[in-house]
Amino acid sequence: MTTAYEDAHTGSPVLDGLTEEPWRDVPAEEARWMRPRLPDLLGPMVQGVLRHVPEYDRPGDAAYVRVAEAAVAHAMEHFVQMIADPDTSWKEVYQVFFDVGYGEAVEGRSLEHLQNAMRVASRLAWRHLAVEAERLGRPRALVSLLAEANFAYLDALASAAAHGYARAREKAAGEREQRRGRLLALLLSDPAAPPEVVGEQSARAGWPLPRRLAVIVLRPRPGSGGEGPAGLPPSLLTGLDHGRPCLVMPDPDGPGRMDELTATLAGWTGAVGPSVPADQARTSLQWARRALDLAPAAPRRGRAGDGGAATGRANGTGRGSRRGGLLVRADEHLPELLLQEGGSLAALVAARRLAPLEAAGPRQGVRLAETLLECMKHGFNATGAAEVLCVHPQTVRYRLAQLHEMFDFDIEDPGLRLEMMLLLSTWIRARSSS
Repeated sequence: MTTAYEDAHTGSPVLDGLTEEPWRDVPAEEARWMRPRLPDLLGPMVQGVLRHVPEYDRPGDAAYVRVAEAAVAHAMEHFVQMIADPDTSWKEVYQVFFDVGYGEAVEGRSLEHLQNAMRVASRLAWRHLAVEAERLGRPRALVSLLAEANFAYLDALASAAAHGYARAREKAAGEREQRRGRLLALLLSDPAAPPEVVGEQSARAGWPLPRRLAVIVLRPRPGSGGEGPAGLPPSLLTGLDHGRPCLVMPDPDGPGRMDELTATLAGWTGAVGPSVPADQARTSLQWARRALDLAPAAPRRGRAGDGGAATGRANGTGRGSRRGGLLVRADEHLPELLLQEGGSLAALVAARRLAPLEAAGPRQGVRLAETLLECMKHGFNATGAAEVLCVHPQTVRYRLAQLHEMFDFDIEDPGLRLEMMLLLSTWIRARSSS
């Protein structure tokens, strides 16, 4: 017949060859010689932690030492009680170490420091118990079983502390997001919120007000539930603007900042308002909203290596990339946005000025309009226009000859160039999206 010492895996469930609750396999009478020795262990365990984990060494902080002593005392007493009665409640000791983990997170320390401290305390406790068990002549099988119980008990306490730590971090993250959400609302409020209120909320949210910022409005995606992109950097404030994901980007004029943002917003289409001082965020939002109307229904791919710039030049939409999102920058589409403001008047003038293009048919009309627009941008230099249009300069000259015959006014008249460029951009965009 085997004894509990000879077969330590008969009293409780087994997981991968290890007993889940090894203290159940230790005879209850073993608690008798362990309990009287606990007071002598308390001091060495606490001092060992302070010595081997420098982050916990706080000279002169008596309150902190008392907390450490109380936690160690709870753990040791409960461990011995679990041997005496394996059905002893875990509630109190779990709460103690949950609170310890919670406090570590609140004070901004790493969970790794707490885990190190618990391992040091456990090793010291085990060393003393093993020496005492050997002195008393306890069987080696019992010593091995006590070691297993000690390690399993450490895991249980570490789990309680980790849960407390995680709960504190979740709570802090939730509160931080709420504060950041309130800050976003204040920055974009109409009328503008008082500067002192914005400054106070900025400090609470841990988001320093930048010298300049830009507001980004994204087009909602089907199936996203109204949520914005995941995994955005913490430097961005996030929220909603009339059901559309809305972001506030600090220091948008920094080198490479827009390229980073475009890469982050992979698969999304949006518009970036102009860079403005923090107290004018509402203005950036207003132009971002209007610029979003210039974006196509889905991101379009530009030629490899140009980041989609060719697409933006051709159709007046914006910048994108094969792997990034498509972002329309309001400050790069001033003509279109100005015409948007006077849309009805622009449509009437375009119908009269550009009637010959309309008569040429959808495909031919757009092709000629794009040629005329690029020629005006390049001072009617056929070579420069041809490079952008990816055609031969002679093709541009041929089309220009056609255009001169179609219009009843001089298309190269400098006095008409600005008006024509504005009208052509809007006309091309309207025909390309239809």
